[in-house]
Parts: sequence; C-alpha cells; structure tokens
Amino acid sequence: MKKAKTKARLTLAALLVLTVLLTVLGVTGLPALGLKNWLPTTDAEKWPEALPLGLDLRGGVYVEYSAARPDDGDSDFTMLLETTMSVIRTRLSDKGYSEATVQRLGEDGIRVEIPDVTDTAFVLELIGEPALLEFATPDGVTFMTGEMVSSAQPAPDQSGQPGTVGKYVIHFKLNREGEKLFGDMTTKYVGQVLYILLDGEVLLSPVVNEPITNGTGSISGMDSQEEAAKIASQIQSGALPLVLTQQKIDTVSATLGDDALSTSVMAALIGMAVIMALMCWRYRMNGIVASWALVIYIVLLFLVIYLVPGIQLTLSGLAGIVLGIGMAVDANVIIFERFNEEVRKGRSLKAAVRAGFKNAAGAVLDGNITTLIAAGVLLVFGTGTIRGFGMTLGLSVLASMFTAVFVTRLIMLNLVQVRRWKPAAFTYGEIKKEEEGV
Repeated sequence: MKKAKTKARLTLAALLVLTVLLTVLGVTGLPALGLKNWLPTTDAEKWPEALPLGLDLRGGVYVEYSAARPDDGDSDFTMLLETTMSVIRTRLSDKGYSEATVQRLGEDGIRVEIPDVTDTAFVLELIGEPALLEFATPDGVTFMTGEMVSSAQPAPDQSGQPGTVGKYVIHFKLNREGEKLFGDMTTKYVGQVLYILLDGEVLLSPVVNEPITNGTGSISGMDSQEEAAKIASQIQSGALPLVLTQQKIDTVSATLGDDALSTSVMAALIGMAVIMALMCWRYRMNGIVASWALVIYIVLLFLVIYLVPGIQLTLSGLAGIVLGIGMAVDANVIIFERFNEEVRKGRSLKAAVRAGFKNAAGAVLDGNITTLIAAGVLLVFGTGTIRGFGMTLGLSVLASMFTAVFVTRLIMLNLVQVRRWKPAAFTYGEIKKEEEGV
C-alpha cells in the first residue's frame, strides 16, 4: 500500500511539473532552440508569432473573383481553377506576401486575402500583373514568351526509359505562333540546352532530344509531383489559365481586429474561470481534476495549432476553440456523474474510477464523434471562415477526447491512492457502506 501511495504521488508530481513546464514554455517560448511562445494573450500587440491570425483579426485586403469556364467543354475546369490559384499564390509570394492566402470559394470562385495591406488598387494590380516567362537559345537570346504557352500539366513519366521510375514530366501545349517558333528552334538546337526563364531567373534548362514541331511536348526529370506541379504553374504564369471577374473587394481595419482579438481572448479566460469554479463547487476534488485537465487541454490545443502548418486563427476559429472547451468539460461531467453513482453504491474510490470511466466511455465517444463528423463536413465542404471554424473545432474535440480519456483518468486513478480519502471529498448524498473486497 505504501509503495502504491509513493508511486501515485510521484506520478502526480511529475505530471504537475510537466504541466507547469509546458505552460511556461507556451508563455515565454525557448528562443535558444527556436521554439516560439504559442499561448494567446489579451494584448493584441504581443500576440504570439506562432499563431497566425486571419484577415478579420489582423487587418488587410481581401478580393473575391469568379472564374469563367472555358468555351471548349474538354478542359478540366477544376484543374484549371487550381492552377489559377497556384499562379496567384506564386505571384504574391514572389512579391513578398508569403502570408497571403488563396482559397477556393464555392464551385467557381477564388478568395484572396493579403494581411497588412490597405491599398486595394495595388492589390488588384499585383494579382493581375503577368509574370515574364521567356524561352531562350543556348546563347541567351529570347525567341518566345509565355503568352504562347496554352497549357502546362504535370504527369507521371511513362516513357519506360531507364531511371524514369517514380519521376514526373510536364506536358505543355503551345498556340499556333508558338508552335512554329518552337518547332524551328528545337530543330536547330537538337542536343543542346534551351533555357526557360521566369522574370529573368532560370526556371529550367532542358536538353532538346528531338525537334518538337506539333506544338506539344514534354519536359522530363522532375523528382516529385509537387515539383512538377509547381514548375508547371510557373510555366503558365505568363497569363492566368482562366478569365477572372472581380466580384468583391474590401479592407478590414487592423484596429477592429485587435479589439475583437483582445475581447475574444478575455471572454474565453473569463469563461474558463467560471467553469473551473462551478466544477470545483459541484464535484469537489474531481472539480480540481477537471480544472487541471482543462489547463493541459488549452496548452496542448494551441501547441498543435502552432505545429500544424496552414492554420490561421479567425474569429470563427476562436469560437470553435471556445466551443471545444465546453466539449471538454461536458466529457468530464459525464465521467464524474458515473463515478459518483459508483461511489454512492458503496464501491471503493479506485473501483469507482474504473467503473465510472467504463460506463461513461460510450456517451463520451458518441458525443465527440458526432461533433467530429460535423467538423469534418465543415472542413471539406466549407470555405473561408466556415472552414476555419471546422478546423479548430475538430482539433478542439480531438484534444478534449485525449484529456478526458487519458489525462483525467490518469490524475483520478493516482489521486485516489495518495491517501485514504473520505467519499465526501468527491461526492455528496447518501453513501452505502463500502463493499468488502471491491
């Protein structure tokens, strides 16, 4: 018995130290190892860099476009739309706006968000400005521009040549003018290098294996599909693959975003404090357990948001996190009620913990899985802020399931062994005499 108490105390002490350590790292970070702080603050000016903010909280410009479908019905509109979005991303990134986001909007829409920009005219010019794509001879003389490229698509290399297994190629198609020019030059320079330049920088330097006179050809040697897709989009960046029509453009004030951010974080902190107080009042020692688990839940959730790339916090995303806090507490309430029922039946505290978790597992899993399904639907079919809400809600539910199923259970199993507790420390009401041997 004494050995079990010592082990339980050491386990709880280690978990407490780990909780404090993670919380401190979340607030301060560890610059020496490149670890940024990831826990939110009510001061918008000191917001952690590890938690990227969406346009509604950071301020900037957003533009919404609708894309016109090609006249020929043979073109893959979805692929062309994705290529158009990739071209826009490349243009923005090349101009220094690496934090800009480009998202699909409905069936044929595109939404572009650029933080920290207020000049709408500049944004429209930036997105609409074509990149300069050039084809040059081995001597560096330009003979063709990207305007003559009709399409460029990545595909697996199926030539069967040695060393091509797992490689990718880019199939390209030229217009009539480009077909003649390219045919003449590839005939002249067989066995030599032709340069493909983007804004003056060498993008590719393929060797001409044979004359290309039919206006279609392939560039081989890509190591991955991602590389082939990126270069294909850059080859096509001389002009957008689809005609875009501007539907909406607007700016979001950074001041408005700062106020909303501070207010949202403060509301979440107040809500957590009220929840912890109510849990401690209603469930006594188990309320302290729930509060401890809730702190771990918050630290782990924002750590995951920091580590998973591509997540931006928006107002709706923060709402998903707050809703996740409610889900985490709801799971604990179900577990504690089942635990109390077992204690009132006269079971020992340790047996009551095991039975309580066993009896509550079905309800906890059902509630969380249904919420995960809803979050998945929002993530797959939603756009913009709706998708952000689905993302943070899904991560919140996963974190709450982890803390409820593993963390809360670990704390409770060890807590009931550190000393000989009276059942009244955990529950209330009439309690039967403890069953012998249970």
